[in-house]
Amino acid sequence: MARRYGGVPTRPTGSRTCRGPKAALLICLTVVHVFASAGTARAQTVEAARAAFTEGRFIEAAELAESLETSEGDALAAEALAIHGYYLAEEGEKQAWFDRAAALAEEAIRLDAGNPEGYLQWAHAMGRYAQTVGVLEVVEQGYVRKVRDAIKHALALDPDMPNAHLSMAAWHAEAVNAGGFMAGLLYGASGKDALAHYDKALALAPDSKAVLYEYALGLLLLDGEENRDRARGLLVRATALPSKSAYDRIIHRRAVARLAVLDDR
Repeated sequence: MARRYGGVPTRPTGSRTCRGPKAALLICLTVVHVFASAGTARAQTVEAARAAFTEGRFIEAAELAESLETSEGDALAAEALAIHGYYLAEEGEKQAWFDRAAALAEEAIRLDAGNPEGYLQWAHAMGRYAQTVGVLEVVEQGYVRKVRDAIKHALALDPDMPNAHLSMAAWHAEAVNAGGFMAGLLYGASGKDALAHYDKALALAPDSKAVLYEYALGLLLLDGEENRDRARGLLVRATALPSKSAYDRIIHRRAVARLAVLDDR
């Protein structure tokens, strides 16, 4: 997705443009109108992007959000493309969507290094990207550490970010599931830390379908037999909540399916 760059106007100060005769006043009023219109249009675009995201039009949401050329917009675009790539794209297309999402997240960070969403969405996109490549490339490129460090950065900027705690919890759970004892030695992953971050995410967002669902998956990754009843309880809670967005509906269907598998055992 090619970015479109343009000149960024500098807002004139009142002391330089809003003093003088009538002509200067007219110019001042025109400039104020232009900036007010631009601000309104930007706000409308943000709302349009979020509306498209909520309704499940993820590619359209990404295009609208990216057109803002802001850190907020690029982070939202990255999230939309990563979700589309993981849940909706054909298998052979997933990697390209994750790559585009990661590039947008990098741009979000470049535009505002203090935006935690930029780091979180980069971790989101690269974590998904890593799932599409071989283990050798994951190790050689250091994806495990890079994803962990990006989530840590997001949490350093915003310690009360539910999705960042959820992502860190999932990182620990997946690393432990894949690497066991070695994951602790190599990356500092632990089941205890996974549970701590899941608990924090749930405390911050107790009515989130995604948090409940992902917490359940994490418990099953860590110990499917021991955590079965607890995971089932979380899935029941997730399916009982109303779906407020297209993403919620995706998670709801998956939670129902996972619950059915547990109940068949």
